Amino acid sequence: MPLRSHDWFGRTGKDGFIYRAWMKNQGFPHHLFEGKPVIGICNTFSEFTPCNAHFRELAEAVKRGVWEAGGFPLEFPVMSLGECQIKPTAMLFRNLASMDVEESIRGNSIDGVILLCGCDKTTPSLVMGACSVDLPTIVLSGGPMLAGRYQGRKIGTSDLWRFAEDFKTGKMSQKEFVEAEACMARSQGHCAVMGTASTMAAMVESLGLALPDNATIPASDSRRKVLAHLTGMRAVELAKQNIKPSDILTRQAFENAIMVNAALGGSTNFIIHLMAIAGRIGVDLSLDDFDTLSAKIPLLANLQPSGEHFVEDLFYAGGLPAIIRELRSVLNNDAMTINGYSLGENCAEAQCHDRSVIASIDEPFKPESGVAVLRGNLCPNGAVLKPSAASPELMQHTGRAVVFENIDDYKARIDDPDLDVDPSCVLVLKNVGPRGYPGMPEVGNMQLPAKILAQGVHDMVRISDGRMSGTGFGTVVLHVSPEAAVGGNLAFVQDGDLITLDVENRRLHLHVSDEELAGRLARFKPIDLGYNRGYVNLYIRHVTQAHEGADLDFLRGSSGSVVKRDSH
Repeated sequence: MPLRSHDWFGRTGKDGFIYRAWMKNQGFPHHLFEGKPVIGICNTFSEFTPCNAHFRELAEAVKRGVWEAGGFPLEFPVMSLGECQIKPTAMLFRNLASMDVEESIRGNSIDGVILLCGCDKTTPSLVMGACSVDLPTIVLSGGPMLAGRYQGRKIGTSDLWRFAEDFKTGKMSQKEFVEAEACMARSQGHCAVMGTASTMAAMVESLGLALPDNATIPASDSRRKVLAHLTGMRAVELAKQNIKPSDILTRQAFENAIMVNAALGGSTNFIIHLMAIAGRIGVDLSLDDFDTLSAKIPLLANLQPSGEHFVEDLFYAGGLPAIIRELRSVLNNDAMTINGYSLGENCAEAQCHDRSVIASIDEPFKPESGVAVLRGNLCPNGAVLKPSAASPELMQHTGRAVVFENIDDYKARIDDPDLDVDPSCVLVLKNVGPRGYPGMPEVGNMQLPAKILAQGVHDMVRISDGRMSGTGFGTVVLHVSPEAAVGGNLAFVQDGDLITLDVENRRLHLHVSDEELAGRLARFKPIDLGYNRGYVNLYIRHVTQAHEGADLDFLRGSSGSVVKRDSH
């Protein structure tokens, strides 16, 4: 099969002159345009995305690999989403970034592409965009940062929530808070715990889109650069062989990713991103698959926030290959991966070097893992909860609702001494879903009222149509669908309503009659979001609900049409 880039650089006459001449102002000799595979390096470097701030250096290692394998590397930037910087939430722009990636790949003389990603939304957005074009693609993650050190102990992003509680109750001073923040992010890389960034890195490795050990090599470890070099080499072979994402991303690959994520105790955000990727590549995946496939998988990784260790510890203990080998009795081991070997072959000789970090499937760290998909009149299309990060005593609970209509209402009243709340209550936050915020922010793990924390209580049942940081924890019900902003029953919950959470039976029930709910629906008025232009307006009009991946409806379905706009 002729290289796609030949349609640019292989032309004679005026067109060939135009395509080659301006490229040569960068010092490229003519022979590079004579049949070498052009490998696009899709780079999400940005100083506003600290997790990816080392990507200039990482890209140079990638280029060395591409050159060695006989390819022609060309780096290009795409929109970068810094989780802790961009407002109102990076999730609002995930789909926009995916469109940037799709059109950048489609519109340029690229034979194969390397996706350089790390921070939470950069990985799914790049994979989504690449899937919509379906050119040969391989993923390279930036790697986790080293665990922080504060007052003689290791800390990571999950400790932020503990520090925030201590600061709120006066156990930690502002001076100590600043000291801790200087200690936490002490090296390049994304979050050191099994938050969303590391979950996404594990996702692409278990899907087969990245080389073994992609998920866990620390960003500051020289072996991350070696992996980058090897990734560059492999990208050239993929382009020559025309191995595309659609060849790797089968139903079996998605099943593997779900089961591996369960064993890791990965972020609940995994669900919404994997659903979106499946929607782009055309694989039939439902919310219930996450429950049924993870139900038989125990928690094997003793990592924060569900455990105590950090992702660098997982690497030293054997990395993701060791986790995958432990799961070999349940995984689709024949699923092919991007290096030409099956998932089972890649991990056949992997070893565990530390059972305190990686437990065996026969003696797991915790019996509960993965996600519980809840149903009921409060979430007809589903809601999710992470059992490994929840409190066992709250997994079956009935309490009266304390309702916050939106995030501003929550911030204004949560610490009001007169708030009518006790530890048995259920905190309900509305209008933080895909459309309602808009963008579905990570506010679902609401910080508890100050007067509840003062009683020594650190967990309550919390329910919202929003998301939670992968670094968070607690008995938190998320992704309630339909969301409040579109008239889901969550919109009609009132203070004092009784709500039952029954995780064992996968039930979330609002104790209000159908007749009463119908009356509340009749009085419902959608909130005015106030956006009437630009991308946000487009997003509000076209975003799907959480159980469908919160993608834009017109982007779903594999295009398989890279050639459609290749004419000149």
